[in-house]
Amino acid sequence: MAATFADRLADEVRARRAALRLSQQDVADMAGVSERFVRFVEQGKPSVQLDSLLAVLETLGLELQLSTRSRAAARALVSAPTADAVPEITVSEGGARP
Repeated sequence: MAATFADRLADEVRARRAALRLSQQDVADMAGVSERFVRFVEQGKPSVQLDSLLAVLETLGLELQLSTRSRAAARALVSAPTADAVPEITVSEGGARP
């Protein structure tokens, strides 16, 4: 079964936090969110507040990117939206503070 976006996000956030040797509480304090929120992100909770999520990602030096998956998907948006036309969202290391 393919991983959901929430699962992929959870894996990336958890791995980056571990690489930086930070606790969930450390990240929470630095991002201005609760430790519980960081735990929810790392558990892949499918519903989280975007502004808080972005604060956590920025704290970890990660960024959220939105892009069209393919030219075919972009063309599908013009004619009739399909499941293939859903934009891909990725999390990558950004230029933010570590």
